[in-house]
Amino acid sequence: MFPKSISRSLQTVAALCLLGSLGAAQAAVVTVRVSFTNVAPFNGIAFAPLHVGFGQGLFDAFNAGAVATAPIVSVAEGGSGLDWQPAFMAAEPNATRGVVGAGGPVLAGVTRTLDLTVDTALNRFFTFGSMVIPSNDHFIGNDSPTEYQVFDATGNLLISQISQAANEIWDAGSEATDPAAAAFVGNNDLRTPQNGVVSFNFSELGANNGLTTGAGYVFTNNINANTEVARIGFQVLSNNVPEPGSTTLVVAALAGLAYTRRNTAKA
Repeated sequence: MFPKSISRSLQTVAALCLLGSLGAAQAAVVTVRVSFTNVAPFNGIAFAPLHVGFGQGLFDAFNAGAVATAPIVSVAEGGSGLDWQPAFMAAEPNATRGVVGAGGPVLAGVTRTLDLTVDTALNRFFTFGSMVIPSNDHFIGNDSPTEYQVFDATGNLLISQISQAANEIWDAGSEATDPAAAAFVGNNDLRTPQNGVVSFNFSELGANNGLTTGAGYVFTNNINANTEVARIGFQVLSNNVPEPGSTTLVVAALAGLAYTRRNTAKA
């Protein structure tokens, strides 16, 4: 048995450690606002809704130099993400996923937002994908699933913004360039397989110059390699309120600490 003075000290340390661990656990779950802004020049490119997810860095949507698989093709051709979202869920069942700007294209100068609750002790990495329109199969997205660690384990924001330039626009290599079949200016159902690989390529967007888009403006490919075209922002809105069980433990720890102090004063 420990002497009473040592035992009381150990009790105090244990109570403080409990409080510290509970505080860390509370801070790990945050509500984050994800914003998606089209900063490309007006009358130029637009974007389909942005598919996003916070995970452990396990879902690898595509790889440069490799044939595009169904998940990224579903983003790059038409922008629906119908295979991207289920593939993410299958790879990371505990990930937090969503769509920013669901319902229509994100035009130049427009910002769309989505609020998500993220367990940052588990899901620290951010993955995204959006079709660039007008195009047949161009998109923005992260090649490596661990490229963007947005949070640390206790909910601190490590990255507040991701910027995308024109030279970071990908060509999925899955559909041949044909303005008549391009999304936003043609009939996207009239696709011709390209049988290529994923690579950086924004120059093919110029094939759509002079065509009237679905939004009514005449498209002009007025970007160069370094033109910033998109920004993805992160803003922590709040930490979640502790669950009732956690609150009870905090109260018990405080009561134990107070009891220890009273008995120490009597000794």
